[in-house]
Amino acid sequence: MISVLVADDHAFIRAGVDAVLRGTRFRVVAGTASGEETLDAIGTHDPAIVLLDINMPGMNGVQTLETLRARGDRRPVVMLTAEITDRQLLTVMRAGVEGIVSKDGAEDDLIDVLDKVATGEKAIAPAFLQRALDLSLNPEIAGPLEKLNPRERRIARLVARGLRNRDIGAELNIGEGTVKVYLHAIYQKLGIDNRTELALLAVGDTSD
Repeated sequence: MISVLVADDHAFIRAGVDAVLRGTRFRVVAGTASGEETLDAIGTHDPAIVLLDINMPGMNGVQTLETLRARGDRRPVVMLTAEITDRQLLTVMRAGVEGIVSKDGAEDDLIDVLDKVATGEKAIAPAFLQRALDLSLNPEIAGPLEKLNPRERRIARLVARGLRNRDIGAELNIGEGTVKVYLHAIYQKLGIDNRTELALLAVGDTSD
């Protein structure tokens, strides 16, 4: 059996995925309702595949994927979405998502997508691939934090939440000095001088 973690803040969606997978070679080993819960559950259950709702309260699916990749976790991730914005699509593609499944018709497509990603293939519809390509060629689509890597974007968002360097370090399990080094690099990349400017950019960023 291939273990799957299902992250969606709607219990009926999680139950629906479990029902679709019942009797297949895939087995739901955990269900979560937020990115924070998902990261904890991945550590506990070590699923082979993670199925992420793109829009969840708190840490959403995009941020969860970015956090996993920043940690060096390369396990297959499939996005489950009712709709996906341009910036969300670009972000998950660049973060290395393996599959995208629309909630509309998921019962027909989910098994096929999981079969593909389980064998190391990508399972992203041609329409999504073409849309991502078109967007990547349009610089106006890039968010204000687009120049930053996933860890730097995470720090920028924590700054926007008003966290001090010490608190950011505790959140990310890095030293306060390391946070300062990251901030210096962020300022240089974005052409800004201080955390107030960074906070304003991060608040205006919708790439999640």
